[in-house]
Amino acid sequence: MQVILGVIFHFIGGFASGSFYIPYKKVKGWHWESYWIVGGLFSWLIVPPLAAWLTIPHFNDIISSTGLSTLLITFFFGLLWGIGGLTYGLGVRYLGVSLGSSIILGLCMVFGALIPSIYYDFSPVAGKDTFSMMCGSTWGLTVLAGLVVCILGIIICGKAGTMKERQLKASGDPHGMEVKTEYKFALGMFVSIVSGVLSACFNFGLEAGHSMGAVANEAWKLAHPGEGEFLYRNNVIYVVLLWGGLTTNFIWCMILNARNKTFGDYTNKKTPLFNNYMFAALAGTTWFLQFFFYGMGESKLGNGPSSWILHMAFIILVANMWGIILKEWKGVSKKTSRTIAVGILTIILAVIIVGIGNNRHEKLKQQKALSYVNSNSRI
Repeated sequence: MQVILGVIFHFIGGFASGSFYIPYKKVKGWHWESYWIVGGLFSWLIVPPLAAWLTIPHFNDIISSTGLSTLLITFFFGLLWGIGGLTYGLGVRYLGVSLGSSIILGLCMVFGALIPSIYYDFSPVAGKDTFSMMCGSTWGLTVLAGLVVCILGIIICGKAGTMKERQLKASGDPHGMEVKTEYKFALGMFVSIVSGVLSACFNFGLEAGHSMGAVANEAWKLAHPGEGEFLYRNNVIYVVLLWGGLTTNFIWCMILNARNKTFGDYTNKKTPLFNNYMFAALAGTTWFLQFFFYGMGESKLGNGPSSWILHMAFIILVANMWGIILKEWKGVSKKTSRTIAVGILTIILAVIIVGIGNNRHEKLKQQKALSYVNSNSRI
């Protein structure tokens, strides 16, 4: 049951992340940097402490009592992730929701899932799954197989993207929807690769700030004995981690506002100001909900590679579904349509495989716990 709940929570988080960019498409008359930072203020500054305040009593005391080195390294990973988040927006801008998200999040999945587990091989931490543990167990090999299948799905989606670009150039239609969405494959691929690598730093930041979540978890378990792990323990980590993301994005967007002379967007009465602010706020809030539910899923599955893989896979799946709904693939050949469909189905298969691995892991932990209890009872 814990595995099923964990998968459901990760799906909700993936749906939020795969959908957050949609409200931005409703913003009218603003430049990218203007609506991106308005949404970002909600994503990284306003909503995270509000969520922590609603779920973790005295969360600010946990932060203030945490060692400076922990806060700094968590913030630093937030800075690096912020660059990844910034280029994520550019990747989606130049490649579209489906293809851009697939490439970015696929790379993010690989780095975010494997590097922490490899790190724990050299610096073991109780309760953390290492890469050698995964390679030496059936459940771990199943999860890694799911990762390989997901990478295959991403490659297929990327192939569909190149086919789409060739057809777009061949059609020579200057009024097509691709021009309106600024489809630029080469530039989009570059920023997407940068984004995919650096976005994985969010998972590293969660690992760096683990002690804050552990304090929140223990306090909750003392107040609620026998009720399992605290669903919202990560909310206190997000506050510090997202300060880093805000810093990077705020500086860059202000530079763009100055360079492009777009500070007037925020007060331009020729645009639907109220609607623009509301849609940007909705996009930013929806973005944060991905990690709100990620933390809930993690509390059921553990903060190992499987949680990160599931989260990323669901985002890729939802983003590609939105790409189809928004007709980003309209007008392409049947072969291209089949290719993107196969890519999406491959990612769905990867999610199922990772879920099977998680289930095996959960059963193994239950067997070990039962064996421990039985051995103590005999004593």
